[in-house]
Amino acid sequence: MSSPRRVALVSLGCKVNQSELEGLKALFYSAGYQIVPFPEEADVYVIHTCTVTHISDRKSRQLIRRAIRANPRAVIAVTGCYAQVAAPEILSIPGVDVVVGTKDRCRLVELVEEAFKGKGPINGVRPHSPREAFEELPLMPPSRRQRTRALVKIQEGCENFCTYCIVPLARGPLRSRPLDSIRAEVQKLIEENCKEIVLTGVHIGAYGRDLGTNLATLLKELVKLKGLTRLRLGSLDPWDFTPELIQIITEEEVICPHYHIPLQSGDNRILKSMGRPYTSEDFLELIFRLRNRRPRAAFTSDVMVGFPGEGEEEFQNTIKIVKEAALNDLHVFSFSPRPGTPAASFPHQVPPEVKKEREKQLLELARWLLKRYQRQFLGETAMVLVEREIPEQPGIWLGRTDNYLLVAFPAGTDLKGELLPVKLQRIQGKTIWGELEEKGREQEKSLSG
Repeated sequence: MSSPRRVALVSLGCKVNQSELEGLKALFYSAGYQIVPFPEEADVYVIHTCTVTHISDRKSRQLIRRAIRANPRAVIAVTGCYAQVAAPEILSIPGVDVVVGTKDRCRLVELVEEAFKGKGPINGVRPHSPREAFEELPLMPPSRRQRTRALVKIQEGCENFCTYCIVPLARGPLRSRPLDSIRAEVQKLIEENCKEIVLTGVHIGAYGRDLGTNLATLLKELVKLKGLTRLRLGSLDPWDFTPELIQIITEEEVICPHYHIPLQSGDNRILKSMGRPYTSEDFLELIFRLRNRRPRAAFTSDVMVGFPGEGEEEFQNTIKIVKEAALNDLHVFSFSPRPGTPAASFPHQVPPEVKKEREKQLLELARWLLKRYQRQFLGETAMVLVEREIPEQPGIWLGRTDNYLLVAFPAGTDLKGELLPVKLQRIQGKTIWGELEEKGREQEKSLSG
């Protein structure tokens, strides 16, 4: 009997891609393939790509070439957003055998098998259509999944068409996953002792518009499930916050008090040019309203620098709003002209060196904001979901609080997936160091046998 073919998979980009990568692994696993780490030698390499910036495109190409070098005889399959919008460019790379975009992922194993028969290179990319359904990917068996947090994809596509964003072109129109299907997966994960469920998607705030429902209704159903410990939401845009949604996310303790709300710019003229349907004043009002209802929640955001027409005054307006909102951390990135988007041809493009300097300033501000937020919790005990041991520091474990603070603490046994009380003691960079409380010590002893 011949040994099973080996497949190595890797993903770039957002939590949606991470969630989909697990589904792609499940497809190959159910077909009898052996899953191995990337970039170990394998018979098949799958690169699940991102295209949100030109840097993402470059990193995707680098991973493709890395896979080809790892085993020039292997079948190389490229999937995801970059594949959807640039299939001919990817197929021009010598060694690529299969390209599948952001639909028809369930055919990936079939197309790889065709490539083994010498039928490549295969372009499996098809354009999205207005009325296509949500494509569900399978789950890996429980024994093959991590036991800390699980990403549950609830919707696909985006119809906002912000002037800088290629995602609607790469991901297609809004498609929501049926509520019963989401509830069944979450229930299964709870039964498998998964402590945290993360709802993810391209635009989760638009969930249900195509099904006659909404995100608040979905959340009301999920919080009813017995045994649910933590439910975390992915990114929500400012216009997603209906009164009904605000009520449930601030009143239900099981919903994590961590809200990631993209600002993008604090200047109203730039926001309008971006196609973002709110003002900086709207953003501030939303943050204040949420914080008033859940005072110690974490508020994080995305901020873009160097959008066309952003001068020093506009940039300073962004810094002003970030400070006034008292955000707790930022994801900062520079504007990247994306092919096919209006902003790519806007006048007054900002020089790269100016973008770099503004990004540096905002990252420094982000470090200060995070430290200020961390300090509030020193001396307190927080429940930490343990994620992993630090490889370079055996016996030091890392985990997250419900408000997404990163915590490190010493322990002598494998605590991955456990929810433990930790006394928060000191700050080191982005991490708070602490010690297990007595109940945590007792749990550690019971686990060590």
